[in-house]
Amino acid sequence: MSNLHLTIEAKIPDDQIEIFHRLYEEAFGPLRTKTLVKQVLDPDEFRAEMVDPRVDKHVVRNDAGEPIGLTTLTKHLDTISWINPEYLTARFPDHAARDAIYYVGITLVAPSARQGPAFRAMIESVVQVLVADRAAVGWDICSYNNTRSWFTERVLTMLGAANLEVSMEDTLIFYGAWFTGDGAN
Repeated sequence: MSNLHLTIEAKIPDDQIEIFHRLYEEAFGPLRTKTLVKQVLDPDEFRAEMVDPRVDKHVVRNDAGEPIGLTTLTKHLDTISWINPEYLTARFPDHAARDAIYYVGITLVAPSARQGPAFRAMIESVVQVLVADRAAVGWDICSYNNTRSWFTERVLTMLGAANLEVSMEDTLIFYGAWFTGDGAN
């Protein structure tokens, strides 16, 4: 991980949130037109996650101290508004009893650093936490990113080094329809 510095932070300082938000927009903004489901947090939602100490931020910075990668990880499932914590608790009762169910919320790397080691560093950092806790973890990925085989394969390859099982837990399919006739009688 030469020239990179990884830290796990409970809270991003107020004076750095805008820097992280620009990085987030750079990475996630293009998904606004790629998926039907909202994939981009609004500025207030993003800020709330960055200052919530229940959400760990695995941050990779370059030598200049600029953030180039961010992964969020929490075992406080109520901090993730789009998931159903009851499902994970029922699915993994032994892990729930040990308070060892986590969720990965955001994972991003600046487009200029995507071919470098930042992504791997963050995933390895998260996996260390999960392995140490013998945890269950959930994450979501939109179909646009999931069909880009390099993304999914890269994550599964990194996770494969740990002793684990991976399963698709759920899917949600969205449909669109458009009416082309004038039969509105």
